[in-house]
Amino acid sequence: MDMVDLTAVKEQLTHVLDPEIRVNVVDLGLIYDISEPKEGQVNIKMTLTTPDCPLHEGFLDAIEAAVAPVKGVEYVKVDVVFDPPWTPDRMNPDVRKQLGIA
Repeated sequence: MDMVDLTAVKEQLTHVLDPEIRVNVVDLGLIYDISEPKEGQVNIKMTLTTPDCPLHEGFLDAIEAAVAPVKGVEYVKVDVVFDPPWTPDRMNPDVRKQLGIA
């Protein structure tokens, strides 16, 4: 079996939108790391804009569903971390500008 194309995984994650502001999780800076620790397993380390996010479970389901079709992916593990905490500085600069965040 071939290694998973982690660039393709990241591309798939651009289809997962924050339901409140309709910006994808990559451009929001919520994805901290994508790795393949063993063949077929993709680990995604991510955060949320707030620890109290009411959509937490929906996000995880959407991320797993987006990544599962990537060739070679057999298992997706999503770890939600809050260290380091998310700040708007992690956002894509164009998105920050679009949302009016200096």
